[in-house]
Amino acid sequence: MYKRFTLPQILTWGFFGIIFLGTLLLLLPIATTHGQHTDVMTALFTATSATCITGLTLVDTANHWTIFGQIILLILIEIGALGFMSFTVLLYTLTNREMKLTTRLLVKDSLNLANLADTRTVMTYVISLSLAIQVLGALLLLPVFVPKFGWLSGTYYSLCHAISSFGNAGFVFFPGDFKIFADNTYMLLVTSVLIIAGGLGFLVWRDILLYRQTHRVSLHTKIAMGTSGILIMLAFLTFFVTEWQLPLLNHQNWWHRLVDTLFLAITPRTAGFAILPYAKLSLAGIAFTMLLMFIGGTPGSTAGGIKTTTLGLLTLQTWAALRGKTDVTLGNRRFSQDNINRALMLTFISAVFLVVTTLLLSLTETVPRHFGIEYIAFEVFAAFSTAGLSLGLTPHLTTFGQILIMLVMFVGRVGVFTVMFSVLNVHNRPAAFRYPQENILIG
Repeated sequence: MYKRFTLPQILTWGFFGIIFLGTLLLLLPIATTHGQHTDVMTALFTATSATCITGLTLVDTANHWTIFGQIILLILIEIGALGFMSFTVLLYTLTNREMKLTTRLLVKDSLNLANLADTRTVMTYVISLSLAIQVLGALLLLPVFVPKFGWLSGTYYSLCHAISSFGNAGFVFFPGDFKIFADNTYMLLVTSVLIIAGGLGFLVWRDILLYRQTHRVSLHTKIAMGTSGILIMLAFLTFFVTEWQLPLLNHQNWWHRLVDTLFLAITPRTAGFAILPYAKLSLAGIAFTMLLMFIGGTPGSTAGGIKTTTLGLLTLQTWAALRGKTDVTLGNRRFSQDNINRALMLTFISAVFLVVTTLLLSLTETVPRHFGIEYIAFEVFAAFSTAGLSLGLTPHLTTFGQILIMLVMFVGRVGVFTVMFSVLNVHNRPAAFRYPQENILIG
């Protein structure tokens, strides 16, 4: 079977298989609460959103799905966050079997690893670290949920929210809305830490945890952490200015306002938890939120978007070009031209994909009178970044709109290159010849 398909095709079809299985399980009567009905499109959309760790939903998660249905969603979120190849490696580890070369290549592609060295070790580390962070997160959330829902339900909701936060999934499993915690500083800070932990990427965490032994961090980690830190600070300052007159924040004391603004700066890049209706934001706030969603998190993490390293590399390339330098360098290392070309191609293809999708949806979806094209574009960017934020369009999507948003969620999670190479059936064959080089006028 492996010989018939390319590695990107196997990864793409693997995610399709997980979504299909999740859809079948959500269609079972035991998955839906009494008095509710789940049609095929609702089950498919929800399974896609959970597997792609997005959080956009057509129905209320807490009221529509039973415990069985919610557990299916949690399993899909875990698979989507870690990648289905993680569980393949886990099976090999538990059975003490040696992984085939093809399996190791799939793991390398699914986690964006630079080489095949220690593939099994890296995956074992990824799974162990993920479980440890989620368990710790659940324990820290117990003081929030247990007093409110009791020990049994409180423990369950703590675990659900820890999984959803670390996976950057944005699903809310407890009754009510996440907005009820808008003034709960402890809840917002714990959730923010879980979001950042999931969005930084497993390879970054490995560098951080092993720093005492190695006394060095990779170039990937430097760019990922630097870009993420700058984005959080820039987003905080931007929202602090653009939403200064927002009534939902204006009535708060300074401490709550600062924490809420910080949460607004962290969650749009991939998490999808909303402490206020995003429709109430200023146009500048909505536009900046879309920019944050387009960027997303770090490669090899639970996040979507074009990724922080892409932005960081393109920024360094621009700065080098403006200074008349040919090479792009950082930390006494030079980036390859292939690396730069890949970042440029990813950004361009992603932008074109989002624009075309927005235009198509504008032909089929109804826009409320007080909104413009941002009503549709916001949903598209949220689906692509797997952030799952919404201005209110998702529950009112037409069938065509649901299919299109599912496609955007899938591409955002699996990866633009993976899906593109799968469709085009790309094989790495060296060219037999090259044409003469010629330049055109630019700018």
